[in-house]
Amino acid sequence: MDNQDQDKTIETVKIKQPNSRQCFVCGIDNPCGLKMSFYEVGPGHVVAEYTVSERYQSYPGVVHGGIVAAMLDEALGRAAIVGDHNHFMVTAKMEVRYRKPVPIGQPLQLHGRLERQRGRLMFARAELRLPDGTLVAEAEGMLADITDQIIDPDQLEALGWKVYPD
Repeated sequence: MDNQDQDKTIETVKIKQPNSRQCFVCGIDNPCGLKMSFYEVGPGHVVAEYTVSERYQSYPGVVHGGIVAAMLDEALGRAAIVGDHNHFMVTAKMEVRYRKPVPIGQPLQLHGRLERQRGRLMFARAELRLPDGTLVAEAEGMLADITDQIIDPDQLEALGWKVYPD
């Protein structure tokens, strides 16, 4: 089975990850945010489908590069929390490659994949694709584990970190 066939098989089962209330990318109550939802489709693999509105454009009809970078960054971090949604990581380093202008108003598919772990560091890749599969942007990132440095896990749901219905 090649990778394309494997991706089609994996994506038949999706597990929704938590959202927060105020995150720019996933915050459901952030009036300026993207309000994206991410789904686990395999070990260390997440997907999100999203259509960027004109409110986030740069040049006419093109998504601002900072928005593209934010989407890729979120996919890197989401890949790192597959299976343990309270195991928070922060991006320590990210390299973005913009391959083609990302169009406003078209459905996009975002993939994040965990590649490896070394101690408290994880390495991941993210890709943003058009409906026909054309790669428009990609990123490689190194993430650092900060779980023990931030929030008491018992407080996360009260702070809005939970799975919200679609």
